[in-house]
Amino acid sequence: MRISAAAAAATLGGALVLGLTVAPAVQAAPADSASCTNDAFSVAGKYGEFVLGDDVHTPDAEGAVAVGGNADFRGGFSVANELSAAEVDALPGRASLVVRGDLLNGNSVTAVMKGNAVVGGDIRDRALEMHAGSVSKNAGLIDFDAEFGKLRAYSTALGSEAATDGTRVEASGNRLTLEGTNSSRNIFKVTTAQLEKAKEVFLKVPAGATSVVNVSGRDYDMAQAGTTGFFLSGGQDFVLDDKLQSASGGKVRARLLWNFPDARTVTKHSGAAWPGSVLAPNAHLELGSGAPVNGSVWVASLHGTGGAETHHFPFSGCLPETGETPPPATPSTTPSTTPPTTSTPSAPATPPASGTPTPGTSSPAVPGTPGPSDSAPGGKADGDLASTGSSGTIPLVIGTVVVLAAGAGLTVAARRRSKRA
Repeated sequence: MRISAAAAAATLGGALVLGLTVAPAVQAAPADSASCTNDAFSVAGKYGEFVLGDDVHTPDAEGAVAVGGNADFRGGFSVANELSAAEVDALPGRASLVVRGDLLNGNSVTAVMKGNAVVGGDIRDRALEMHAGSVSKNAGLIDFDAEFGKLRAYSTALGSEAATDGTRVEASGNRLTLEGTNSSRNIFKVTTAQLEKAKEVFLKVPAGATSVVNVSGRDYDMAQAGTTGFFLSGGQDFVLDDKLQSASGGKVRARLLWNFPDARTVTKHSGAAWPGSVLAPNAHLELGSGAPVNGSVWVASLHGTGGAETHHFPFSGCLPETGETPPPATPSTTPSTTPPTTSTPSAPATPPASGTPTPGTSSPAVPGTPGPSDSAPGGKADGDLASTGSSGTIPLVIGTVVVLAAGAGLTVAARRRSKRA
């Protein structure tokens, strides 16, 4: 069968157009991809309590504990009971208890249930009770000053992020409701005054989404409203958070972060469990004696007794890299008529006052201006977005040249056959 020159050109032209229109669509990045990091807190993220100064606490921390000052556990203390073997192995020196200063036991027992203990100063009055590890002396296992420099820089940068499109912050009477529709990440902006008026706090986001509540203000006291509960929802009914119950099997709580970049004091005094992790690198955290934090805490100093424990629910959210904007909003099936909050970000926090003594150690260094690489380690979860738009370009160009050359050859051959006929 003979093919005319015009038919050959048309066929090849159609194939070329098809190639140009299909290939870029295959190489394009997903529309909902977002740059984020699962390792924003580096070493600190491996510890349930990460404290720059003194930690005065009883009776329990279910995760690992690292203290940059003195640890006063004279009422009796237990550490690391809920850690997995992999989590212990990931700790510096496999140390689930790290104390840069002195460890005060009094006549009580400090039990390290899993992992090792590393103490820089003296262990006073009574030896540690080790269940599955050893004790060593080393004041330099963790550089607390450097790690808190990173935490402060990241907390300030995160606090400057804009609220995610579609988020809603509504105060109604003594109830504060936070609602977001983005399936990847929802950033809320509230003030300490708003939180202090909330007797009940409700948070609703898609299950599996990361939630960041940026709280501006220098002092937060939960006792102001007598907060009685935090209720979470992953799209279903609200669930009062507690150790044995949480929304969407704990997915909402595990990806919830309360960020206090400006705070000097954060006071929990409440019988309600506080779900999520608390980042307040300039603040003293007063846990009171009522109920636990169901997450990790990264603070300048800490005090808590009675039921004020820290439960082992490590933060697993995907946080924005420094300078990155939130991902585009996911359309909601029930859009809210309330506009998103537009509160102005607070000024960067100044270094903490000398309220976090660290006997036997030098005063914390004032952080400078760390760059994004220092404050947000870790890579992009969805790959290098810059390469996704060009990875198919070179093969496409080569294919185009081949197609054009083949087309030219077929055209010439067709013409020669038509002359011989």
